[in-house]
Amino acid sequence: MALELKFGGYQGNRSVHTRGARVLVDAVAEETKGAVSLVFDENIAARGQKAADLLSLTENGDLDGCYFWSSYLARRVPELGLFDQHFVVPDRRRAYALLDGALGDRLRCKVAAATGYEVLGYWDNGLRHISSAVPIKSPGDCANLKIRTLANEDHQRVFRALGFDPVFIDVRDLPEAVMTGRVDAQENPLTNILNFGIHKTHRHVLLTRHLLGVTLVLFNAQCLGGLDPATRAGLQRAVDRSSEAQRRFAEEEDVICRAELHRQGVEITELDDDAREIFARTVRTEVEFTRSRLSPALRELFDKELRAA
Repeated sequence: MALELKFGGYQGNRSVHTRGARVLVDAVAEETKGAVSLVFDENIAARGQKAADLLSLTENGDLDGCYFWSSYLARRVPELGLFDQHFVVPDRRRAYALLDGALGDRLRCKVAAATGYEVLGYWDNGLRHISSAVPIKSPGDCANLKIRTLANEDHQRVFRALGFDPVFIDVRDLPEAVMTGRVDAQENPLTNILNFGIHKTHRHVLLTRHLLGVTLVLFNAQCLGGLDPATRAGLQRAVDRSSEAQRRFAEEEDVICRAELHRQGVEITELDDDAREIFARTVRTEVEFTRSRLSPALRELFDKELRAA
């Protein structure tokens, strides 16, 4: 009889995370030769729970695994702040190279040491951009606008430096906050801007590419410790397969969503290198503060691998 493991998510049917997790379900069955059955709860928010509840549910063992944005764990694992350096990692190719190399291995160890999770993979949480109810072309346009962001001090400091008034709202409550005008702006990948219906109220999107979100594929450490080596290896191969597929979905989704947003009349503004550098300069002091809390060895490894990528 197959061992049943429970894996949780928080997004809808079309999301690249949901699609990646479906690949994971099939891959687990194949790679463990039926020894493990992964049961996927696609969207806990549909039952009224907050998306962030996935983290506690997985760590305390109510779920065996989940996916979640690394930034939510940065307070507990400061090293994850490497990927909270706004306007630093310019594209997906270099981000993947960092995650799939020595730096990614180092981060796995740091998460395991500080939490009850183990990281089995890194998924693409999207290049993040700013949507708004009014046009934004430069940092000066951000003054006094309320922007939804997550409960991460580094992110909030960066947006304050741009002139925004940042507020935390769980992703479950984000569409309503946008629709009711509780926030004037928010930042997300194009797929979320479209699929959450944010574009119906926010008719302006500024393609800042300020971060590439990193989604951690997390499993309860105690659960993994109870697996025999062959099953554990099969689970890891399955996560590797799902990561490759999920990243491909994310890249394809950007093209699809941009075209659809344009078709629906959303104003999309792309920053050239000079304009993006103005944003980067405006927040550089805050980014350096984020870096200052990391060990010199880790910063050096990050910079070395980023240059080599």
